[in-house]
Amino acid sequence: MTGEMDTKSLDWLEAELQDTLDEDFEIEFAEPMLSMELRKIYRAQHPEMLDRKVYFQNLLRLQAELIKVQDWVQHTGAKVCILFEGRDSAGKGGVIKRITQRLNPRVARVVALPAPSRREQSQWYFQRYVPHLPAAGEIVLFDRSWYNRAGVERVMGFASDDQVEQFFQDVPEFERMLTRSGIIVLKYWFSITDEEQQLRFLMRIHDPMKQWKLSPMDLESRIRWEQYTKAKEEMFERTNIPEAPWFIVEGNDKKRERLNCIEHLLTKIPYEDVPSEKVNLPDREYNPDYERRVLPDELHVPKIY
Repeated sequence: MTGEMDTKSLDWLEAELQDTLDEDFEIEFAEPMLSMELRKIYRAQHPEMLDRKVYFQNLLRLQAELIKVQDWVQHTGAKVCILFEGRDSAGKGGVIKRITQRLNPRVARVVALPAPSRREQSQWYFQRYVPHLPAAGEIVLFDRSWYNRAGVERVMGFASDDQVEQFFQDVPEFERMLTRSGIIVLKYWFSITDEEQQLRFLMRIHDPMKQWKLSPMDLESRIRWEQYTKAKEEMFERTNIPEAPWFIVEGNDKKRERLNCIEHLLTKIPYEDVPSEKVNLPDREYNPDYERRVLPDELHVPKIY
């Protein structure tokens, strides 16, 4: 019986690997947008990149586990809040995309808030984040979070020294309140080297498919690399609490970064298999007196392909 299940699992994995070829082609499609010189530089800087087949096999395995986490969260009413912070272009978005790729968006949702409005600027700092926290049976992934105050707002001068200090005094207790209420809080910092960020920014500049990812704040982050480093070090020192510790993800290799982060995430959520009833597809009812109407041609999307 075990051998039969293993065979079925392998068949499923092979089928899924075929489906991921489309994504693989998309990655290949983006590369020609770069100059040959830039492509050579990038490949020279990454001689030991993870083999694609190994990557996809492990990604699919981990995504299957994430579905089990989703089922457990729904079954138990658990609340999971995951914060993704780090350097610009460090790969946060790619990891979030792979985590949520096969999950139910009604269970796992991404929160990426824009710059605060004037009204929000006058509120208690954490107020704009509280409505987005998970309820029972939800997983919330923050693509940047309240730690904006300790990073970009501080370095760019959008927050005063007093506001930053107040944040550092408040955030440990705020996160303790979250964990006391039953929320699982995970905080990930994505780290890349100075050289890797420079290379990724150059790729974004020269790739028309990715130029939208390069914001004025990203360009400023290059100028203020050392200021961001100092801000990050103090943030770790003052907000790394036992109830909600920081976890650093090395991000120079995007594929390894994604797999390592998901592997670690799974160890931090106490999920288990949830029993489920077998689903049987009911027979369709047929009405012999029903005649399907012919809809006008203009309602149909033209068949160009």
